Amino acid sequence: MLETIIKFVGKPYYRSPYCAIFNLDCLEAMSKIPTPFANLTVTSPPYNIGKEYESVMPLYDYLNWCESWISQIYRLTVNNGAFWLNLGYIAIADRAKAIPLPYLLWNRIPFFLIQEVIWNYGAGVAGKKFFSPRNEKFLWYIKNGSDYTFNLDDVRDPDVKYPNQKKNGKIKVNSLGKNPSDVWQIPKVTSGADRSSRERTPHPAQFPKALIERIIKASSNAGEIVFDPFLGSGTTAIAALEHKRIAIGFEINSDYCQIAADRIEDFIHTPRQKELLQWEIE
Repeated sequence: MLETIIKFVGKPYYRSPYCAIFNLDCLEAMSKIPTPFANLTVTSPPYNIGKEYESVMPLYDYLNWCESWISQIYRLTVNNGAFWLNLGYIAIADRAKAIPLPYLLWNRIPFFLIQEVIWNYGAGVAGKKFFSPRNEKFLWYIKNGSDYTFNLDDVRDPDVKYPNQKKNGKIKVNSLGKNPSDVWQIPKVTSGADRSSRERTPHPAQFPKALIERIIKASSNAGEIVFDPFLGSGTTAIAALEHKRIAIGFEINSDYCQIAADRIEDFIHTPRQKELLQWEIE
């Protein structure tokens, strides 16, 4: 499938046996691919709030743009595939200080919504006239409401309060742990002197690998394709490779492509990862 996508999209910026990164606008690139390929898409587009990697659009244009690329993802998702979308908050003059962007897109997304997951993190802006923001949302969508992947045993939480609790003489709790809640407490990738995360890169909006790992393990299987049309620093690709998935990413900024490529190269050339990456795809 990697070779098929390369045939239609063109030469990758970076290529390894189970990964391809393209330095392309995702809408332009996706429009060239004729058939569904993505088992799981995990992504976080620009929020339209003036970050260094985006040009702010009028809100209506931004929502139309989101609808366009999400429609392409829907077209390119296999029948039992999933789409995990992270979007933040935006201000609307005279109406809202911080409205969640997914609320403005709810009727523009063709996927079936399974659940909203709250990512709760420890660091962030301190509010003076409002509560300090400490969460973002992930929306878990699927293409087919009756046929989708959910690998609960792969993501169970071993931190069980009463592990020996019994019912009718049998241990009540699954030996692998409990079903995680829809609030995930995972630290942010922080920056700054004496507080910078070990996985920190120059990218200004980097996800922690632990966050994306949980999504990938729950919503895809080994050997399947994980896609990120806004790849950024490459965290989705690294998490996919570590768990024996194929990674495909589009990223319009060549500097970020290089960050992702360097991270992936460092990752796959550690002795342990060399061993883990020796897997066959049928």
